[in-house]
Amino acid sequence: MILALETSCDDTCAAVITAAGEIRANVISSQGVHDRYGGVVPEIASRHHLELIGDVIDDALRTAGVSFDGLRCVAVTRGPGLVAALLVGLATAKALAATRELPLVPVDHLHGHIAASFIAPDPFEPPFLSLVASGGHTLLAHVVDHGPRPRVLGQTLDDAAGEAFDKGARLLGLGYPGGPALERVAREGDPEAFRFPTAARVEGLDFSFAGLKTALLYRVRELGEEEAERRRPDLAASYQHAIVEALALRVERALDRTGIGRLAIGGGVAANGPLRERLAALGATLDVPARELCTDNAAMIGSAARFVEPLPYPQYLGLDAYASGERLLAA
Repeated sequence: MILALETSCDDTCAAVITAAGEIRANVISSQGVHDRYGGVVPEIASRHHLELIGDVIDDALRTAGVSFDGLRCVAVTRGPGLVAALLVGLATAKALAATRELPLVPVDHLHGHIAASFIAPDPFEPPFLSLVASGGHTLLAHVVDHGPRPRVLGQTLDDAAGEAFDKGARLLGLGYPGGPALERVAREGDPEAFRFPTAARVEGLDFSFAGLKTALLYRVRELGEEEAERRRPDLAASYQHAIVEALALRVERALDRTGIGRLAIGGGVAANGPLRERLAALGATLDVPARELCTDNAAMIGSAARFVEPLPYPQYLGLDAYASGERLLAA
């Protein structure tokens, strides 16, 4: 059994997964305090991880029906993410592993999102293209095997897709997290009411959403407070449509260029209904993990850990976290 921990942002997560990729437990404790700030506050997130992680681990082990003696290794997200939050999970994982001299498996968070597609009972086997779209990263990769080094085809140049959702929702006076709030309001609007940029004419497979956010800001200012509030559903629907199209156009371009007819999506934005529908219409064989496996969770970290070389005790005691996605993106 693998005990996996994930604390890269504001969700405190623990899971127990078998070597075959079967989930025995997947516990997610979401911090409900950050909505009042309009975004995640790293220091508050890390303090809540400290308070929650022990109970979350106990719950995962109890649900799985295993004890610490039944574990063969401990896996943990090493990065990217909020460093203060990552360090809570990493320190906890090192302590748990070291007390029993178990191996420790450091996992890249982006590899985890890809590996959500490897989970039993119906694993999606390579090769395939993978779109990972989350609050901090947007990544398009050619997954040739199960390992932690996919071939990166495109990545975010500025704001990630999830960040664009959050910032757009904030501009429209909606709640946090922005993605679900904006999607709910957009259901009542017309996606063709406003035209927002998708960078469709820009060649390449990289993503950019900073200009889209600015376009929404200018449009809200042009309309004025009263009119913008009245037309909020149309603004939300049109803005969401632009994000979805920006993602789908590059995925379609990658499918055409590579000739690969298999696509997996992951990350919190993959829970967006219109994005799922748009990508399903591309005609590729599509793998969409369950929604609880798209947002941050430890089961995906345990899944990825099965294909990462474990570090023996005491080699991992000096291991540090990293904030950016450069390690995977540079592969």
